[in-house]
Amino acid sequence: MSPIESIASKYKRIIDLVSQAFQLARKAGIKNLLQPGLVKEMIIADILGHVLITSKRDADAHASGNPEEKYEYLSCIEGGSGQLDRMFKNPSDKREESLCRIKRNKAIFFAVFDKKNQIRVLRIYKIEVENLLKETIRQLDASKNDISHVGFSEAWVINNGELLFFCEN
Repeated sequence: MSPIESIASKYKRIIDLVSQAFQLARKAGIKNLLQPGLVKEMIIADILGHVLITSKRDADAHASGNPEEKYEYLSCIEGGSGQLDRMFKNPSDKREESLCRIKRNKAIFFAVFDKKNQIRVLRIYKIEVENLLKETIRQLDASKNDISHVGFSEAWVINNGELLFFCEN
């Protein structure tokens, strides 16, 4: 067996399983399974009993039976931080649009994934929108850049949120 054939066979089973997952996702109305963050959002929604929103221009999920009650998900692996990407400090209209990504939600959920098994959720916290909004504004105001990634450590979340889910093993 050539090195190329060996590498190809090494990945074939994974690719076959991803192909099967794509078929299942399409049946569930999910068009882009490999959209960044989508699988983790799916895992969080499943644990919390939420309905996944797959559009990149909307929240991450909504309440079951109430599409108007929206939720944003932040996640990290153990020891990392969750972040909101591309938040605008300036100009003011872009800043307000960025902050609406937080304000449109009923709550924010922060999930910590296992470092060794990155599809396993260890903890999920609920953060009130006002708490996350206040910290986001603080970070944007302190930023030297007009566009920033705003980060939230688990330590910050522990002090500003409520533990909802804990995986014991």
